[in-house]
Amino acid sequence: MTTIILFAPLIGALICGFGWRFIGERTGQVLTTGLVMLGALLSWYVFLTHDGVVQHIPLLRWIESGSLATEWAIRVDRLTAIMLVVVNSVSALVHLYSFGYMAHDENWSEDEPYRARFFAYLSFFTFAMLMLVTSDNLVQMFFGWEGVGVASYLLIGFYYKKPSANAAAIKAFVVNRVGDFGFALGIFGLFFLTDSVNFDTVFAAAPELAQTNLSFLWGEWNAANLIGVLLFIGAMGKSAQLFLHTWLPDAMEGPTPVSALIHAATMVTAGVFLVCRMSPLYEFAPDAKTMIVVVGATTAFFAATVGLVQNDIKRVIAYSTCSQLGYMFVAAGVGVYSVAMFHLFTHAFFKAMLFLGAGSVIHATHHEQDMRNYGGLRKKIPLTFAAMMIGTLAITGVGIPLTHIGFAGFLSKDAVIESAFVGSGYAYVLLVVAAAMTSFYSWRLMFMTFYGENRAHGAGHGHDAHGHGHDAHGHDAHGHDDHGHEGHGHHEPHESPAVMLIPLGVLALGAVFSGMVWYNSFFGDEAKMRSWFGMAAGVEHAEAAAATEATATEATTTEATTTEGAATEAVATEAHGEGWTQGAIFMGPENEVIHHAHEAPTLVKISPFIAMVLGFLLAFQMYIRRPDLPAKLAANQRPLYLFLLNKWYFDEIYNFLFVRSAKALGAFLWKRGDGDIIDGSINGVALGVVPFFTRLAARAQSGYLFHYAFAMVLGIAALITWMTLWGGAN
Repeated sequence: MTTIILFAPLIGALICGFGWRFIGERTGQVLTTGLVMLGALLSWYVFLTHDGVVQHIPLLRWIESGSLATEWAIRVDRLTAIMLVVVNSVSALVHLYSFGYMAHDENWSEDEPYRARFFAYLSFFTFAMLMLVTSDNLVQMFFGWEGVGVASYLLIGFYYKKPSANAAAIKAFVVNRVGDFGFALGIFGLFFLTDSVNFDTVFAAAPELAQTNLSFLWGEWNAANLIGVLLFIGAMGKSAQLFLHTWLPDAMEGPTPVSALIHAATMVTAGVFLVCRMSPLYEFAPDAKTMIVVVGATTAFFAATVGLVQNDIKRVIAYSTCSQLGYMFVAAGVGVYSVAMFHLFTHAFFKAMLFLGAGSVIHATHHEQDMRNYGGLRKKIPLTFAAMMIGTLAITGVGIPLTHIGFAGFLSKDAVIESAFVGSGYAYVLLVVAAAMTSFYSWRLMFMTFYGENRAHGAGHGHDAHGHGHDAHGHDAHGHDDHGHEGHGHHEPHESPAVMLIPLGVLALGAVFSGMVWYNSFFGDEAKMRSWFGMAAGVEHAEAAAATEATATEATTTEATTTEGAATEAVATEAHGEGWTQGAIFMGPENEVIHHAHEAPTLVKISPFIAMVLGFLLAFQMYIRRPDLPAKLAANQRPLYLFLLNKWYFDEIYNFLFVRSAKALGAFLWKRGDGDIIDGSINGVALGVVPFFTRLAARAQSGYLFHYAFAMVLGIAALITWMTLWGGAN
């Protein structure tokens, strides 16, 4: 079944991409969508019936060189099951949604096979992501990791006729290569230290790595911490964390379904999945975990501040994604990997719905993306409004405080913040502040889009939410999806077709119920959680080693009683340290963050709710009661406004430090190296010396036989002379 799940999208991509001429574009669309939907249904079956036990399904022998032996195999555990549901469910709904969204695209003529190409790219991306999450070793994971990089390049640059789309695709590809270099170094380091890239072998060696020092660059490093940092650098690139985040907002150049699939629910969560997958290593790398917490919390805060002032509806949601990924990393960094996966799981539903809802708004307004040109749309597109409202209630964390009743984000985000309070005061403060800002910019989006008067005629003149019609560079901030019309004229908004609304309805169910249904499995009763993830109860390394000696051929199962009096289910500890690796995630015996998080003070538990209410009230005051306030505030705080509007000037700084220096180096090598040295000297010598000798050689080729015979006699005479004078001495 998992083999079908893995290869169904690849088959669809190949047939649609290369065989559309024979089966037709429409058939190719139906085929790819049907195969991904099949994978989604089977994924839900695997998810709901999985018993927490790790399964290894070898497919073929793959790379063998010396001691390196890697199989292409499928690892099925609870983490895999969660990711299968997320990837295939969102992908299937995006495929269906794209039937309506890509039906008519004015960037392409009707005789161009852009639909077949688009659906083939979507399915290829899905296959690459499935390769990543089902991998049983690090090399196979890296293969899938690079596969989604290629697929994202193709999808972001789908409108390759537009220079901005090509630039965004190249930017995403290059920035991710920076992170991937760190990931590759981490894989090299693990192979150097453990002589293996298989997960189980690496996990079993984690306690030993914590006691090992490794020479790297300028000094000695703890091996576990160093490997953990290198792997996290790879995760930073893929999951758009601070310093490697700049590609994510520009990725909105792709069609809106691409944003929902790649940059909301699947590809950008690969970094979080990597950290959770490597939990047996990170439990012995405290410094690496500290770095993860600091970067994650700072990213959540940074992205939320930028989202406050963005006017492009897709960019607001993109920065929201960046911020929510920071939440996930904080949870993983404090050691509560199940909570990181919980927020990943719920986030997939409401964020995909927000992106697809934004696409429906863009479609309804004839591809207008600037929120300053919206307004009053709730009566024009009521179904899209309802879906976006559910997504907003979910992402802002609406629910009943101190209960387990609420929208998906209420439960998962609160779990992250409560865990952060136990693990890091710095992260807790930043996440609560980010929660308030998330509420503000989410409700700002809703109020600007669906409430007030329709501002389509204004086109940015007199209706600027911040009194500023241009960005800091003087460019018009008026945005359009590259998907179709330029949108300069006024068109009556219209509701999207059913094929686009059905996916919104399905995702709405997840945004409402996923948190309440699976709360206990991810963050509730510890015994149930450990059983669900197949987690070992955890023993000290010395005890594990002693148990390994004492039970070389047997496994023992013990039951422990928690301090609350609840029975904690322990998992069999087998020979050779299997107790460290037999579950989906591992939490060390000293890791009691979940236990303390449940006992957090009441004020801590309700702080996200208070932050959400404050953000809502401020947005209501500024965009409903006093819509003149944003322009006044932007005028009064002009430097701060421009600082946030221009995303803390990261692009400008990187352009100065890296892009301009790289261009200067290239120009120097071109003009001085190629122009002066090669063209000026080497080519000059070649043009002067070579023709001289060729002319001499041409004269020697007279065509007379006695000339050639005379040359041979001279050669023989010279050879005999040399042998006579020097041959005997040698």
